[in-house]
Amino acid sequence: MWMMIFTLLPLLAMGYIGWHVWCMLPLSWPWKLLVVLLMVASFLLMFAGIFRSTDRMPMALATCVYEVGTSSVFILLYLFMTFLVLDLGRLFRLIPRSFFYNNWLTTGGVFCFMFIIFLYGYLHYQKKYREEIHLTTEKRLERPVKIVMLSDMHIGYHNRRSELARWINLINREHPDLVLIAGDIIDGSMRPLVEQKMHEEFQRIYAPVYACLGNHEFYSGEPEAKQFYQKAGIHLLQDSCEVVGDLCIIGRDDRTNIHRDSLGVIMKKADLSKYCILLDHQPYHLEQAERQHVDFQFSGHTHHGQVWPISWITESIYECAFGYHERGNTTYYVSSGMGIWGGKFRIGTRSEYVVVTIYPKEEEI
Repeated sequence: MWMMIFTLLPLLAMGYIGWHVWCMLPLSWPWKLLVVLLMVASFLLMFAGIFRSTDRMPMALATCVYEVGTSSVFILLYLFMTFLVLDLGRLFRLIPRSFFYNNWLTTGGVFCFMFIIFLYGYLHYQKKYREEIHLTTEKRLERPVKIVMLSDMHIGYHNRRSELARWINLINREHPDLVLIAGDIIDGSMRPLVEQKMHEEFQRIYAPVYACLGNHEFYSGEPEAKQFYQKAGIHLLQDSCEVVGDLCIIGRDDRTNIHRDSLGVIMKKADLSKYCILLDHQPYHLEQAERQHVDFQFSGHTHHGQVWPISWITESIYECAFGYHERGNTTYYVSSGMGIWGGKFRIGTRSEYVVVTIYPKEEEI
């Protein structure tokens, strides 16, 4: 049902946008038809990535198909909103009818608006925000512990090795004691990771790296994803936990696995005398971590909607869709992600990594 809705609504929106573009362009009908067909084709390219047809293409073509197809989804969303606002203006007689038909001024205005907003979205995505959090605990710590946490890297056809190398440099610059990744390291296909030997970049991280799986690791193929984690030197925690110094790191399998253990079962393996950090990719049922006396939960998945106004939707779905949150004695952080799915645009949201320092209670911050 969700796949039908996901497919039907964009097609209806495409019809609405196509009709407006056809009316607006001051060109002969063959040129109008060409423009509309190019828009439809760009949108349909998205399905080549979803159904992994890109894996059978030359790498350069696959990259182009992926980026054009997934970017078109966001461009069409903003075209839809733009034409909707214009239609409301026409309905309330604020905009004349001539504005919508064979008008170079309207065509140029819409093009310039779209160009500016998506140029901003692209440049904003390139900036990686450093979110710093200070925490204290009454549990025993020999010294303050510095951790770099990130989620949703989505490395693949669009976030390639050169981009990953830049991110690894940001991590190493922090000189952390530990690096924690809350799933979706992989975007959807293992092919670009294997061909570009991206595991070598993770091997450059100075600190130990622990991670849980996200839903996209299951889309790419869980066995292959686990092999990549192993080659990259990433310690995978899958419904398991590990004591690292004065910390207990718990990794929960993604909820895509309907047979994953309950958090209560997993926490029976945990050393509650240590400061307990839970990695759980999707931030559903936050009350479970509070109930199990987890000290800190780190999640991702939401991307904070990636672009406005989708951020409003994620905020209505999750108790905490982005940022710092508290429940009882448990602290949470839901990250908007280091990388991104699809088109490299951040509008009204941000790409980030989180630097957490945990101090003993008696020590001043």
